Amino acid sequence: MTRALIVVDIQNDFCEGGSLGVTGGVRTATAVTDHARANAGSYDHVVATRDYHIDPGAHFSEDPDFVDSWPRHCEAGTPGAEFHPEFDASLAEEVFSKGLYTAAYSGFEGTAGDGTTRLADWLRERGVDEVDVVGIATDHCVRATAMDAAAEGLRTRVLLGLTAGVSGDTVATALERLRAAGVELEGEPLVG
Repeated sequence: MTRALIVVDIQNDFCEGGSLGVTGGVRTATAVTDHARANAGSYDHVVATRDYHIDPGAHFSEDPDFVDSWPRHCEAGTPGAEFHPEFDASLAEEVFSKGLYTAAYSGFEGTAGDGTTRLADWLRERGVDEVDVVGIATDHCVRATAMDAAAEGLRTRVLLGLTAGVSGDTVATALERLRAAGVELEGEPLVG
């Protein structure tokens, strides 16, 4: 078994004080860093994903519905797009950016720094067959990333104690979808 930890979108705009801040985002950033350090020997690879928008079209809206459209967030080159300082991004071997010109929820939609290597290919090239998924938000990008990991044939587990979700209702729906996709769930998520 070759294992990877996928850290999803622990960025300033998704933590308290950000344009789409999730309650518990800072706590999640700290807890994920602590987990990655304490379990360094358990993971063969650690990667991070990030929203990194340039012009995502209708994904940004002045009148968002918070389903398909959102306030401006994680714009490339802004402090909001940076990883939160409580998450030690140096632990990540590679960063996968997503959503440059479109909405993107799953880390599997992102590419590495070279702009061409997709997350699934990167993991496959390294023989990864098992992943743990953590980060923000449980009910959106964590869910989408974990579901895509399972669809790629990876044994997938979401460590819910290392996630933060937007709302109880959307987290509950996300957990149902994850279970139906065969994703293992461990612990309880923090919900804002």
